[in-house]
Amino acid sequence: MILLLQSQVEQLCKQNELLWSRVDELEDRLNKNSQNSNKPPSSDGLRKKPSRRPAFTRKKGKKTGGQEGHQGKTLEFCSTPDFVEEHLPKQCGCGEKLDKTKAEVVEKRQVFDLPKPKLEVSEHQKLACTCSKCGQINEGAFPQGINARVQYGTSVRALVVLLNIAFNLPLKKIQTLFGDLYGYAINDSTIINAVKKCYTNLESSEGAIKKNILQSIVAHFDETGLRVAGKLHWLHTCSTKLYTYFFIHAKRGKKALEDVASLLPQFKNWAIHDCWSSYFKFEECLHGLCGAHIIRELFALEEKRIRWASWFRRYLFALYHLSEKGTKVLHTDQQKKALLLFEKIWDNANTIEPLPKKSKSGRGKPKATKGRNLLIRLNKHQAAVLAFAFHEEVPFTNNQAERDLRPAKTKQKIAGSFRTFNGAENYARIFGFISTVRKNQSSVFNELIAAFNGYTCLTEARPRK
Repeated sequence: MILLLQSQVEQLCKQNELLWSRVDELEDRLNKNSQNSNKPPSSDGLRKKPSRRPAFTRKKGKKTGGQEGHQGKTLEFCSTPDFVEEHLPKQCGCGEKLDKTKAEVVEKRQVFDLPKPKLEVSEHQKLACTCSKCGQINEGAFPQGINARVQYGTSVRALVVLLNIAFNLPLKKIQTLFGDLYGYAINDSTIINAVKKCYTNLESSEGAIKKNILQSIVAHFDETGLRVAGKLHWLHTCSTKLYTYFFIHAKRGKKALEDVASLLPQFKNWAIHDCWSSYFKFEECLHGLCGAHIIRELFALEEKRIRWASWFRRYLFALYHLSEKGTKVLHTDQQKKALLLFEKIWDNANTIEPLPKKSKSGRGKPKATKGRNLLIRLNKHQAAVLAFAFHEEVPFTNNQAERDLRPAKTKQKIAGSFRTFNGAENYARIFGFISTVRKNQSSVFNELIAAFNGYTCLTEARPRK
């Protein structure tokens, strides 16, 4: 009887252990938010979460909103208005008529508004003339690009590409908007062909973007999932402060990063990215890890009351503060102290964090906790973790790449997916160009018009006269 009870107790203890591990796993899923995982802030709901930055890193004594000296953007008075309307009563209160020629301007007010939308129609006429000397008939030729009896011009095609790619409008909404503004029901095929033509014409511009990124001291790498042709694909980016490059691939890791479309195999300088192991396969470039990703992982461990995670988080924020948000380099003595403190914190954390446990069957790799896995990565990639404080050109986060990828998630939420791989490729090239033009503070609309004419601000070619 006693043996039976002992076996039952052992079984119950095992079940209890399994249930508690399952509870911990489910609670981890429920407690995930933008501060402790890779979930976006939009998934946090409307409740505002308090800042978890250490107090010494926060700027004190400043009010919310625009600070003193901040240059706002507002309408400025125009010295050459398009229209002038004069306002003067016809007669005085006593009944006497007023002479408008003797009136003086006492105050001016201006209204900035849109002109009435209208499509301008340009007619091209091909003429023929008979030579009076030899009698030969000479015919003119239509300009390049004038191929049909009636067609839309480059400005219309640039507009629909801008609406579809940059502003994520579906074809039906573009048609509706076009009809409301101009009274013309533009066809689906016109929009689709405009996107394809723009993709083809931007090949040389994309080459210029890639060339400039490869010459940059720092480049940011990241990827995000997209549904393409009913399957999961990945949109990869390589970007800088002035240039953005995208490419689509069916894989996320090594195969994609080694693909001919990827820039990482050719890149020789600082590559900033998250701790995805595939990036570290490339040893010809220097690696810098995103501090924001590490901070989020530490937050998640802190919520489980793991002490060393709090120590490490405060340590990283202290270096962030001392390096002036990753824009300066620590002094030599500060670097030595930082390295010693890193080792001290890591050694203490190593004694606190449980060691990997072998499975009950004894087969397979011992299972480590999330904290243990993070400790292993911090130690293995110590130089990449601290690069922001030891090298002036290395930023603290990989936010540049994440900001460049974010519009693609909006596109996916609206469209659901890309029906074809070619459609996804069209989006990647054109949006990379649009992002680059915006970073260089040029007019996207004007540059798309130029692209349809065979040149852009990124290429040396000029339009034919």
